[in-house]
Amino acid sequence: MSTTFTIPLFHLAFPVRDLAEARRFYGGLLGCPEGRSSEAWVDFNFYGHQVVAHLSPEECGHRATSAVDGDDVPVRHFGAILPMDQWEALAARLRAAGTQFVIEPHVRFKGQVGEQATMFFLDPSGNALEFKAFADLNQVFAK
Repeated sequence: MSTTFTIPLFHLAFPVRDLAEARRFYGGLLGCPEGRSSEAWVDFNFYGHQVVAHLSPEECGHRATSAVDGDDVPVRHFGAILPMDQWEALAARLRAAGTQFVIEPHVRFKGQVGEQATMFFLDPSGNALEFKAFADLNQVFAK
């Protein structure tokens, strides 16, 4: 069976210190279905895109931040832009799970071009993730 995609799919490979831990976090907490895997890596369906957790403990963690609208944002991060209701549900699920946020869920650029809901947290290997939502998707690339 073939699948037709209307936009190109994004692919990202990133390091983790433990594959079982990555499976619990990405598959369990975030709800990303697992794809293929080996003893050294695991594919996840990350909201329709392919991310691959590679076993490489020495490469893990975030090191630098950059100032964005009053927050110290981890420079190296990845994530997804979700519909607002899904973003709110994820924030609630993460809070209920006791997630320690690097940047608490809030609205950034309030009343300005690019207004967005955002939150940052780390996976168990120290990789930073950002999840966003826009009330108006036309604001995603607005200047």
